[in-house]
Amino acid sequence: LVNSSSGTRCSKNLPASRPRAGNRCWPGAGQGFYRTSSGKCSPCNCNGNANRCLDGSGICVDCQRNTTGQHCEQCPDGFIGDVVRGAPTFCQPCPCPLPALANFAVSCYRKSGSVRCVCKENYAGPNCERCAPGYYGNPLLIGSTCKKCDCSGNSDPNLIFEDCDEVTGQCRNCLSHTTGFKCERCAPGYYGDARFAKNCTECNCGGRMCDSQTGECLADSPELSTGTDCPTISCDKCIWDLTDDIRLAVLAIDESKSTLLSISTGVAAQKRLNDLNLTTTHLQVQTIMIFYFSGNEASSKGLLVQKETMETNNRATQLVQQLSNMRDNIQEISSKMKYYAIQQELSPEEISQKLSVAEEMLKEIKRRKPFTNQRQLADEEEDAAEKLLQQVEEFHERYNDTRSLVSDVLEQLSEQDVKLSDLEEALDQALDYIIQTEDINKENTANLQRREKQHEKIKEQIDEVNDVLLSATTILAGPQKVNSELSEVIKNVSGFYAEIDGAKKELQEKLANLSLFDDDLVEKAMHHAHNLRRLADELDRNLYGVDTNGLVQRAINASNVYENIAGYIEEANKAALLALNTTNRVNDAAVGIDTQIIYHKGKSEELLNQAMELQRTADDSNDLTIADTSRHVNGTLARMSVLQSQLMRAITKMQSAEPGLEARERLEQAKMKTADAVSATMTVTQATTPMDENVRLWSQNLQDFQHNSAAYDSAVHSAGDAVKKLTEVFPQLLDKLRRVEQKAPANNISSSIQRIRELIAQTRSVASKVQVSMMFGGQSAVEVNPKINVEELKSFTSMSLYIKFQKDNPQLAASPDRFILYLGNKNAKNYIGLAIKNDNLVYIYNLGGQDVEIPLDAKPVSTWPSYFSIIKIERIGRHGKMFLTVPSLSSTAEEKFIKKGEVLGPGSLLNLEPENTVFYVGGVPPDFQLPPSLNLPGFIGCLELATLNDDVISLYNFKHVYNIDTTTSPPCARNKLAFTQSRAVSYFFDGSGYVTRFDIEVRTPTDNGLILLMINGSMFFSLEMHNGFLYLRYDFGFSTGPVLLEDSMKKAQINDAKFHEISIIYHNSKKMILVVDRRHIKSVDNERTAMPFTDIYIGGAPAEILHSSISSHLAGSIGFKGCMKGFQFQKKDFNLLEEPGTLGISYGCPEDSLMSRKAYFNGESFIASSQKESLFGEFEGGFNFRTLQPNGLLFYYSEGSDVLSISMDRGAVVLNASGTKIQSPDRNYNDGKTHFIITSVTPERYELTVDDKKQSKKNPAKDRAGKSPDSVKKFYFGGSPLRTQQANFTGCISNAYFTRLDREVEVEDFQQYSEKVQTSLYGCPVESPPVALLHKKGKNSSKAKGNRNKKVYKISQPSTGLKNLYQEVNMQRDPQCHLPMNPKATEHAYQFGGTANSRQEFDHIPKDFTQFSISLKTHSSHGMIFYVSDQKETNFMALFVAHGRLIFMFNAGHQKIRIKSQEKYNDGLWHNVIFIRGKNIGRLIIDGLRVLEEPFSSNSNTWQVTEPLYIGGVAPGKAVKNIQINSVYSFSGCLSNLQLNGRSINSASQTFSVTPCFEGPSEAGTYFSSEGGYVVLDESFSLGLKFEVVFEIRPRSSSGILLHGHSVNGEYLNMHMRNGQVTVKLNNGIRDFSTSVTLKQSLCDGRWHRIAVIRDANVVQLDVDSEVNHVVGPLNPKATDHREPVFIGGVPESLLTSSLSTRNSFIGCIRNFMIDEKPVSFSKAALVSGAVSINTCPAA
Repeated sequence: LVNSSSGTRCSKNLPASRPRAGNRCWPGAGQGFYRTSSGKCSPCNCNGNANRCLDGSGICVDCQRNTTGQHCEQCPDGFIGDVVRGAPTFCQPCPCPLPALANFAVSCYRKSGSVRCVCKENYAGPNCERCAPGYYGNPLLIGSTCKKCDCSGNSDPNLIFEDCDEVTGQCRNCLSHTTGFKCERCAPGYYGDARFAKNCTECNCGGRMCDSQTGECLADSPELSTGTDCPTISCDKCIWDLTDDIRLAVLAIDESKSTLLSISTGVAAQKRLNDLNLTTTHLQVQTIMIFYFSGNEASSKGLLVQKETMETNNRATQLVQQLSNMRDNIQEISSKMKYYAIQQELSPEEISQKLSVAEEMLKEIKRRKPFTNQRQLADEEEDAAEKLLQQVEEFHERYNDTRSLVSDVLEQLSEQDVKLSDLEEALDQALDYIIQTEDINKENTANLQRREKQHEKIKEQIDEVNDVLLSATTILAGPQKVNSELSEVIKNVSGFYAEIDGAKKELQEKLANLSLFDDDLVEKAMHHAHNLRRLADELDRNLYGVDTNGLVQRAINASNVYENIAGYIEEANKAALLALNTTNRVNDAAVGIDTQIIYHKGKSEELLNQAMELQRTADDSNDLTIADTSRHVNGTLARMSVLQSQLMRAITKMQSAEPGLEARERLEQAKMKTADAVSATMTVTQATTPMDENVRLWSQNLQDFQHNSAAYDSAVHSAGDAVKKLTEVFPQLLDKLRRVEQKAPANNISSSIQRIRELIAQTRSVASKVQVSMMFGGQSAVEVNPKINVEELKSFTSMSLYIKFQKDNPQLAASPDRFILYLGNKNAKNYIGLAIKNDNLVYIYNLGGQDVEIPLDAKPVSTWPSYFSIIKIERIGRHGKMFLTVPSLSSTAEEKFIKKGEVLGPGSLLNLEPENTVFYVGGVPPDFQLPPSLNLPGFIGCLELATLNDDVISLYNFKHVYNIDTTTSPPCARNKLAFTQSRAVSYFFDGSGYVTRFDIEVRTPTDNGLILLMINGSMFFSLEMHNGFLYLRYDFGFSTGPVLLEDSMKKAQINDAKFHEISIIYHNSKKMILVVDRRHIKSVDNERTAMPFTDIYIGGAPAEILHSSISSHLAGSIGFKGCMKGFQFQKKDFNLLEEPGTLGISYGCPEDSLMSRKAYFNGESFIASSQKESLFGEFEGGFNFRTLQPNGLLFYYSEGSDVLSISMDRGAVVLNASGTKIQSPDRNYNDGKTHFIITSVTPERYELTVDDKKQSKKNPAKDRAGKSPDSVKKFYFGGSPLRTQQANFTGCISNAYFTRLDREVEVEDFQQYSEKVQTSLYGCPVESPPVALLHKKGKNSSKAKGNRNKKVYKISQPSTGLKNLYQEVNMQRDPQCHLPMNPKATEHAYQFGGTANSRQEFDHIPKDFTQFSISLKTHSSHGMIFYVSDQKETNFMALFVAHGRLIFMFNAGHQKIRIKSQEKYNDGLWHNVIFIRGKNIGRLIIDGLRVLEEPFSSNSNTWQVTEPLYIGGVAPGKAVKNIQINSVYSFSGCLSNLQLNGRSINSASQTFSVTPCFEGPSEAGTYFSSEGGYVVLDESFSLGLKFEVVFEIRPRSSSGILLHGHSVNGEYLNMHMRNGQVTVKLNNGIRDFSTSVTLKQSLCDGRWHRIAVIRDANVVQLDVDSEVNHVVGPLNPKATDHREPVFIGGVPESLLTSSLSTRNSFIGCIRNFMIDEKPVSFSKAALVSGAVSINTCPAA
């Protein structure tokens, strides 16, 4: 036959080819053929197990007889057979131990002629014939399965499974004093609940027995009647004597029990094997026809054997239970015997005598009939069992012989087996259902009992939950209130949008008016500004050199305001002019550029023709006319050329500009911005017009200056008026600048606006530093801007000022009582004030109740001198104090007077409202009503403000002035030498200033600050304080980059509020030396280079300098706050206040500004001082605090066993005084706001006051009053080094005070405390949460109502600020790179794994800790999470994963406690784990839902461990003593939020192969993080004279070290990237040589790139993708191979040579690393240091 499609012919006669029809083989030829790809018909190769196969491939379809595979040549899992020996054949179920009926194998195979089984999890043995450890049952018994041992959790905890008998399930080795079949009850002599509570406790009955449940002692047994074998001994005495013999009987019974158990197992096996043997023999002689009936007979016999076996097993089980009960009884009698000898006080001889008597009695008992009969029956049973066992062994041998024949028989019976399989499966399923039902019934019975007990516990817990819900309701009331206020805020915002819409029309009108302005306005403003500058310079020259005692200099400093204003006016005008011109030019070009070109071209031609005509006319003119005309023509031509160039530039800009609507929008934005800028300029011009007039007057008056008071008064008066006007225009100017800045992204205008803002801030600072007094005439007044947050004045207020009376004034004689100052609310409630009443200086303050008046009667005002005196007033809580210092003009002697007072009522806080607070000095305006105690005539004399709390303040930083004329009332001169001498030579820096000259003594309490900065372009020199120590860094253009010199040994601490002399010596232009207090600290060498600096800044620097390119080299950008003196530069002294550019500096060194009244605690810190008086007597103390944490210890004091503590508990404040607790009703004190606490202890009561809310309780220990401690006792703020129940505080504490014997009540200076542990004494980084910010905005914006249809949802943006900030930092990128430098990762989470010892080590851990918590995420089944131990690893604690379960393990003495979770947690999800080692119990809490506990007996020995603490893994060799090896290896997954005793631990001392926990997709490779790290290859890989290195990289930074190898003789090989260029640099002992490759495309484009380096002696070739380069270096005839370490991805700084251009570590991924064609596995590296992730690389 011929196939029409292919033309292939098949022959009938060939067996390999059969007839076919069309495209298929001929059906009549029979089944079992297929068509090959060539068209031939071939037979199927299915081993006789299938009749069809697929055309083309020959793959068999529908394999029969339990076979599988492409050719039906394999057995599926759970089947075994030889399928290739001949047809027909099939696979039979695995005989594990019995085929089909009892098959417990996953799969099986043949080995050495026998079948080997791969058992299921619960089974063991070569044929799965027994249960695995931890399970019990009899797999040989049909219908029986292996079940998990249940020992009620009282078995050996060191085992990974519960230990029970593998057949019966009876528990072995019941621990924790338990006994029973399942260790379910307490052992004799103990009582309690062994299953649930696990609290079996020894009976306390003096040797007698007790009730096993209640522990109630049982009565003694009655004595036996007479006639017993013990006529002289009581019956219970006989019973105790029998216990020894009974113990021997127990041993014999145990042996019998084990024999019976084996008999039970053997009988079942023997019956089954016997039946199989008979069945097999029978099947061998029967034909296939009659086998079907034989099969039925075998089945019935099997059921009969099964029934008999089950009956035998039940009898054996009953016997075992009886024997177990007998053993328990014997054990109970034995336990009673132990106490008999002690109870009867018997001697050893009496005991032996009674034992002999008991032995005789026992022998007599044995001879009696019941025992002899039982013994005879037991012997007979034993003989029968041994015979039966022999028969079973014989049957087993016969079974093995028969087993090989079974497969052949089963092959012949396959068809019958298929028919019976359905019935067999149904029977098996029914049997399984019955067994499962029985198990479920048993479990339900046990669960029912357990649920009844739990039901009672739940009732108790419901009551507790109801209490918690009640508390939660109270707590939720606060957020609900905030939510309602937030809704009000959103409503108010809608009103703001309405106002913006209204303002839009005004802006449009202003824009329209702007088009009417011409350039003359701007030119006039610029000309005006130049005049201001010229006049100011002239005034400065006139005043230079005539300053006496710094008085006129103060006025000059005040006049600097105008120079700064002139500068920013000029800059604003320039910006406005440029924006206006640009807008007009571009707008005109956009409307009709073609028309303009034609027009101007015509104009140009016209001008050219005119010029030519004039030239022709000029030929006939005289020389003068020719010259004039020539100049005119030249000017015309110049203007024409300029016009043409402008046209070309306009055309170019229009061509490059974006067309369409976007361009028009940008033009509109530029117009609007220009309009606002011009408007702001006009406002400033109007405000500064009077300033210009004043400057002219100053210039005229000071031309003939002769140091008379009239000129000085005029200058001061003009300064006051200018500052006043400037203060009034500030809010308007700032508002307009803010609007302009938000209009469009025009860089030139925005930068000018920023500069104006800085100048305004400088002006404010200058105004507050003007140390000039003001003269008050009785009708004048000044409203001062206090420049301080009123929250800081609540609990503590301190103010100092200078005062001088005008005693010869007749008004003062007529009315001597005078008002001095008032700081408080406008409603005359909550204020402080000063006045003169009845010839006394009186300090008055009101805290919402009655006035407190403190008169200084020790020094009447009439006796004060005629020059300045110093007044200082203080208030701490309800305590007030006033100081008067009267100096001497002839010496440094001073008279000091002090007077105290306090509020008698409950108030302790000065509650000032920010919107209603006023600060009047010298008098008040007519419309203001003073409180009655201060309602007096105005002050007559001179006043000068000094400080308010820690800030310097001046009268010239005012809001308004009333009736002050310095021409008629000149200020009073103050001789500064009359006060502390340091004021003449010291300068106080407020942290915002800087100067431009140098050399230093410093005094500061702060931790960080910039002392000195010198710059010249990119070169710099900086001296800073970093964490209280000096940090010096400089770069004079060195080839090696910046040089660092720091006090790394911490020899000289600077921030102790003492003066320190700092000297910087640059020796021979090549060595920098740091000297502190004339002691050498450190020195460093550098390249010989002279100091190249022109600009020098002291105490800080301008923002544009701090934010320039040198910012990356500075430790911080914080200005210096403190005092400096003794400035010298190149041995020359300087007066800083005379230097131009000085800002934020004042004379003197005020002590108040150097005190440390506040402290910040980080959760592991505290401060401590001592107290002579007992705090349990008469005591009062208070302090402010701010925190966002709900828990923490604020204050701690102990005296023996008595403790006085103040702490935070879930947001509430709690006072604990010797066990008496007082808790605040509110729980919202962790809101980030300042709160004030007052604590009072009296013999009668304990009181706690928080924000004027008082709680109190009676003092139960009245007899303690008046007692003093035996020695000086310490008290602690912020925490304690002692073991307490509360964690240390996180937040700020400030303005603390309490009564002390050694000094008056005053604010504590934390700088003077003896202990300061990890505490910052400057600044408070606690910020208010977003909800609190919105709450505050809502209160301040209640005026806006109406128009609620705006997009108010934008108010929620601040709440995401921190997250966005973190993402911005996390997603920073190299500008040359496509991928971000740091992939997206989970915050504060770290990824471990890749190497066996990936880990973090923490060296600084608390001494006493019991509770730990951590979050984890993993897919791994094993790994170490947490480990800590002592040096010998005797004491240890560990948390690890084993088989996916969490295990918490620790030691208690020599006992190992192990707590294991039942569920697996390697599911790739985050889980929170808390593990606690208490005094006598261990707990493991998972996700707050699973609580696992394990009690243990406490050991008298102290449990101590040493550093380090390991996270994620351990060092090599660690933990193998205590933990199984699989779990010792590193944890593979992510860990975060590690806490010890509730305190977060973040800073690891060492890191090995740990990276951030990445969130995105990943791929194979090794990732080197931006935090730095490297891989060191093992010794099997080295780079010698000849090698080839090939690898692939995907960088995230354009620069970094890829590979580095070095030797001890100075030779090295380095491969690195620098700005996308790959370079290989070598030194072969002769000199350096290198080669580089730069790709056309970016190497940092987010793709993988291949790099290869080939070296052959002195020839090196570098391949990067397709680019190749090489270099031939000098030949070293003595070169030898060195086996030195190879570093990948980075290298320690100490190993790098100075000639390398890149020293940064590589950031990105490396994969497929090969040396000499051998793959390199980084997971087997000698060392993985730093943030390196082995085998996992983030893909995005």
